[in-house]
Amino acid sequence: MEIGISSACFYPDINLEDSIKLMKSLGFNRGEIFFNCPSEFTEEFTEILLEESKKHEFFINSVHAFSSFFEPYIFDSYKRRKKDMIKYFKQVCKAGKALGAKSYTFHGIRKIDNIFLNKKHIIDTYDELIYISEEIGIKLAQENVSWCMSSDLDFLKELQEKCRYPISFTLDIKQAYRAGVAPESYIDIMGNQIINLHLNDKDDKSSCLLPGRGNVNFKNLFKKLKDVEYNGIGILEVYKNNFLKGEELIDSSKYLTEIQ
Repeated sequence: MEIGISSACFYPDINLEDSIKLMKSLGFNRGEIFFNCPSEFTEEFTEILLEESKKHEFFINSVHAFSSFFEPYIFDSYKRRKKDMIKYFKQVCKAGKALGAKSYTFHGIRKIDNIFLNKKHIIDTYDELIYISEEIGIKLAQENVSWCMSSDLDFLKELQEKCRYPISFTLDIKQAYRAGVAPESYIDIMGNQIINLHLNDKDDKSSCLLPGRGNVNFKNLFKKLKDVEYNGIGILEVYKNNFLKGEELIDSSKYLTEIQ
C-alpha cells in the first residue's frame, strides 16, 4: 500500500495551494486535498490547485471539504435550504473531478436520536447525492465520523442495504476510536466498498498521533484490509500539533511502509 498524505496536516499554517509543493518535497506523491473554505472549491481556485499539482507531479487521490457548514443541512426537511446546500455539494464534486480525484470524503448528517430520524428522507437524499457525484465522475465516500450518524454501524448497514445505488466508504482510524468502535468492526461492515483510508495512531491519552507513536496494531489492520481486497492508498492524516518537523511525517510514512 502506498502511503499518501492529507493537506489537512498543515492547517492552519500553510495555504492550501502551497501545501502541494510541501507534500511533494517531503516525498509524498499522492494524497488528499482538504478545502478549508468555500472559496477553495470554486472553479477559479481549482485551476490554481490543478496547476500546482501538475507542476509538482502530485496526484490528488481524494478531496475533503470544510463540511460542517453545509453537509448536515443537505438532509434538512426544509426544501429551499437543502437545495442551496446541494449546490455546495456539487461544487466540491466538480472541483474534485477537475483535480483528478477518485473520491469525495463525505461526513454527512450529524448524530441525532433515532426517534427524530426520517429514514426514508435520509436514504432518498443519499440516493440523490450518489447519483449526482457519479454523474459528475467522482465517488461519494462516506467516512465514519464520531459526531455523525456514520459512526453507527447499524446506520452504515442500512445505507448499504437500502440505498438504490452502491455507496463507497472512507475508513478513518482516529474517528473509529473516538466513537469507541474498533476499526476492524467498520471494515467488517464496509468490506470491499472501502475506497479511501485515513491513517493515524493513538494511545490512552490521545486519539490522534503520528503512526508509530501509539498502540494501534497496524499489521493486523493492514491484514484485515487485504482480506477485503483494499487496493487503495493509505493517507496520513494528523493535526499540526502532532509534529514539529516535516521529517517526522517522513519517518511515519516509512514506518507504515515497512510494517506492511
